[in-house]
Amino acid sequence: GKHTIFGEVADEDSKRVVDAIEAVDSESAVLDASTATEDELAAVDGISPELAAAIIAGQPYDSVTDFNAKLMESLSEDEAKAVLVNVFVPIDLNSASEEEIRLVPGMTDKMVHEFEEYRPYADMGVFDREIGKYVDEAEVARFRQYVTL
Repeated sequence: GKHTIFGEVADEDSKRVVDAIEAVDSESAVLDASTATEDELAAVDGISPELAAAIIAGQPYDSVTDFNAKLMESLSEDEAKAVLVNVFVPIDLNSASEEEIRLVPGMTDKMVHEFEEYRPYADMGVFDREIGKYVDEAEVARFRQYVTL
């Protein structure tokens, strides 16, 4: 069966992914580092009031690599990785560098390859279908929080 999602016809796979995203969103949406407020940032585990202020001072971020560089000014690599789970700069699936893709939380060498292999993505439905060959719907939904087209 076909469902209309965001004004476009999508297949059952995308419908399930969107349902999974909505489930993820209700728990805790990933903040965009370029638009998040100081209060939103300060509420995130691992972000001190000082770091929240520093993140705000650096807005907007051209890329997640720029944002990660800002985090690394005051955090260890592991601490920065922990922040990126909750605060991120969405990567463009069709133009993101390998370095940007690698910053997506939970990314593996294999998945970096798969993300790149299916370019260009015509729409998010293609992403859902292709990446869904390698990971389950919940993981596709989790990845979608960090990507854009």
